[in-house]
Amino acid sequence: MNIQPPRLTLKINGQARPVMAQPGRRLSEVLREDMGLRSVKVGCDAGDCGACTVLVDGAQTCACLVPVAQVAGATIETLESTQDPLIGQLQAAFLAHGAAQCGICTPGVMMAALELLRDTPRPDERQVKDALGGVLCRCTGYRKIIAAVMQATDLPPAAPVPEAGGSVGRPVPRLDGLPKVKGTEVFGADHVPEGALLVRAVRAPHFHASFTFGDIDAWKTAHPGVVAVLTAADIPGENRFGVIPPLADQPALAEKTTRFLGEAVALVVGEQGAVEDIDLERFPVTWTPLPHSVTQAAGAAEDAAQLHPDRPGNLLITGRVVTGDADAALAASAHVVSGRFETGYVEHAYIEPEAGAAWLDGDKLVIQACTQAPVMDRDDTAKVLGLPREGVRIIPAAAGGGFGAKLDLSVQPLLGLAVLKTGRPCRMVFSRAESMQASTKRHPATMTASIGADAEGRITGMCFDGDFNTGAYASWGPTVATRVPVHASGPYLTPSYSAHARAIHTNGPVSGAFRGFGVPQAAICQELLYDDLAAACGQDRLAFRRLNALRDGDKTPSGQALTSVGMADCLDALAPAWEKATDAARRFNETSEKVRRGVGIASCWYGCGNTALPNPSTIRIGITAEGRLRLHQGATDIGQGANTVIAQIAADALGVAITEIELVGPDTDLTPDCGKTSASRQTFITGKAALKAGEALRDAILRQTNLSRVESIALGNGVLTVRDGAERRDIPLASLEQDAHGYVLSAEETYDPPTSALDADGQGVPYAVHGYGAQIAEVEVDMRLGTTRVLRMTAAHDLGRVINPVLAEGQIEGGIAQGLGLALMEEFIPGRTENLHDYLIPTIGDMPEVVSILIEKPDPEGPMGARGLGEHVLIPTAPAILNAIRDASGARVTRLPALPHRVLAAIREAR
Repeated sequence: MNIQPPRLTLKINGQARPVMAQPGRRLSEVLREDMGLRSVKVGCDAGDCGACTVLVDGAQTCACLVPVAQVAGATIETLESTQDPLIGQLQAAFLAHGAAQCGICTPGVMMAALELLRDTPRPDERQVKDALGGVLCRCTGYRKIIAAVMQATDLPPAAPVPEAGGSVGRPVPRLDGLPKVKGTEVFGADHVPEGALLVRAVRAPHFHASFTFGDIDAWKTAHPGVVAVLTAADIPGENRFGVIPPLADQPALAEKTTRFLGEAVALVVGEQGAVEDIDLERFPVTWTPLPHSVTQAAGAAEDAAQLHPDRPGNLLITGRVVTGDADAALAASAHVVSGRFETGYVEHAYIEPEAGAAWLDGDKLVIQACTQAPVMDRDDTAKVLGLPREGVRIIPAAAGGGFGAKLDLSVQPLLGLAVLKTGRPCRMVFSRAESMQASTKRHPATMTASIGADAEGRITGMCFDGDFNTGAYASWGPTVATRVPVHASGPYLTPSYSAHARAIHTNGPVSGAFRGFGVPQAAICQELLYDDLAAACGQDRLAFRRLNALRDGDKTPSGQALTSVGMADCLDALAPAWEKATDAARRFNETSEKVRRGVGIASCWYGCGNTALPNPSTIRIGITAEGRLRLHQGATDIGQGANTVIAQIAADALGVAITEIELVGPDTDLTPDCGKTSASRQTFITGKAALKAGEALRDAILRQTNLSRVESIALGNGVLTVRDGAERRDIPLASLEQDAHGYVLSAEETYDPPTSALDADGQGVPYAVHGYGAQIAEVEVDMRLGTTRVLRMTAAHDLGRVINPVLAEGQIEGGIAQGLGLALMEEFIPGRTENLHDYLIPTIGDMPEVVSILIEKPDPEGPMGARGLGEHVLIPTAPAILNAIRDASGARVTRLPALPHRVLAAIREAR
């Protein structure tokens, strides 16, 4: 007997809206699923993230915590429903300040800010932090949000739109910013095809187990509305995927054995109302737990359970870089320091859990889901499902944060399998716990190193050894093991060097890409030892780094000769802040014993793009017969600003105003392959492809005239107007022949950075372009509690050429926020911290003042001199904070994060 849910009436911005819903149903679900108000985001269903914040009778409320019956009769406001003019002011301020990056938290932030501005039109920073404290943001570092809210009711006039050819270097607002601030951006969970079935996964409750299924048919019969139950036996193709094809080893659905907690073994597909409330713990599967390891030490032990028969000792791969005789150099050094350092699992904690939808378009499988790598997704999904590549189309949804974890497949093959087996559209949305179980993590690391210097303080040699926990499957473990030895010296001249890194399998979560591919862990080891070495040499810590900084013409430990090295420039730019901060800390400590201030410094370098591998991007740009200029830009923008930065480069290369450009893509059926969004490669590599394409189209236009050069280009009413001084040519576009893509004039260009493979000693040219930076941390340490408060971060980064200063500052602030979390609070414990209540990430109240210094030392290989930035900025933050903690308290923290009990223990040890 079907019992109809009661009819309730909700007031949406004062207007009565009837809805049929059970009284106990979450308000967030009713607003999103029943009323189509998709600006209300669901990031946790526990009131931890605040993404679902709405106003109820004017007060901010987490909609996921409120039963719908509780607000019957109350006035509810969501971002897209409110008519308050303050929202328009907030939207303009967020666009001007670059306060929306990925955009998943933006609606919740705006609703909290709306409540504040109604009572306090010109709030100060403390008031903004208090009002917005319940909404988490993982991208921005909060500083742009604070500035936008403080200026929303008194925003200066907008800067004029850059003239043709003048957008690079200007703070152009995000081209994709309007949907973010209006709450209309379509994320993975937002698109629901008509008649879509819901897909849920049955997941392993053990770290390592064998399993057998019971009577699935009987279970299915007992659950009306379940359309299909799918297992590995239903997969028509090769049940293996992985980002590095020769080492692809992860099944879409486990076959007989699960290797990590949360691994999927079956799919339940059916009508949403029937499937969403099923208790999958009662699914007919019998588990037999097996011995397991979670730490890299346990995984490498002789008696450890072996995860993969072809990888004895659970060793996935080893990376190695050797030059000179490091042992001899250390033996001859005037000063040598050594240390051992440990880091744990770190969760990406993007606010958007993995989600997507899929359907059939004729014979083609279409999947719209959050991703950082659409072409990789297409190829791997097609392989798993036994389809040709052209039989799969990937349309990236807006990604609500990624940071590396959305490079690996998640929902894509599962959705595709469900669609192929049922013939109906399907959707899948991970819960927060599922996301934190199933997604990749930052590699835990155990690292030892020794570094030597001569009597003058110049580095003589370094030995580094690191074990990195790659978890149950390969994922990006090979990349981490390869990249770490290349970078572990830091951006310093190191004549003799020996570095080894191992990726070791365990039954922990799969470790993958996370903003830096292992380099942040190695930098902690190296930069903390640099403080030790500076002290041993009797030198100022900044001056010691300046003395040893790489310069033009120096060779890296891989033997690569460098040009356009901005490391010394960054340290020089920090010198005034260093002097001021150290003096202020000294004066503060003269009168304070319980709370002590300290100052720390750390540097970074980072190779942009794949390590010693081909790494191409392709861009297409074209003009239609109607006079529309389209840029086919396949690089996924996960909040970093690729859509805007790449368009700025293309616009200036062509010589048009950026407002003329229409963006197309990313979409594997519409855009060429721009590679994955990772390794800080898009501004450099796809930007260089956009530069070449813009220049090629400009040349094609010039060939349509008898002019010697193109001074300006204008499009309008189907006519292309070209000027060279007083001379003018009008080209009726309809008179030109269309190409296969529907353009009358177009260009497609590919750029692949010039690199070379590394030999057995790690010698070669791993990257065509490097980025450089350094940061100063100012902290307070409570000597009784062991707590640390970061007061200010001053960050100098060499961008080569600043394409968009506001977006660059946003990347620095966001990277610093994640580095702060790595240093002080973030520690993922499998099976225990699978939510955003127990797993802590920085809130708006944790963020210090951030001073960004943008250095421009153009790189001859980069587009208009530009380098990448996104990953670089996280690398020096944690070591700078740890060095500041030691400067304040004497505490040498060698295991991260620097939780209060660890700081207290280190203080006692120092005493």
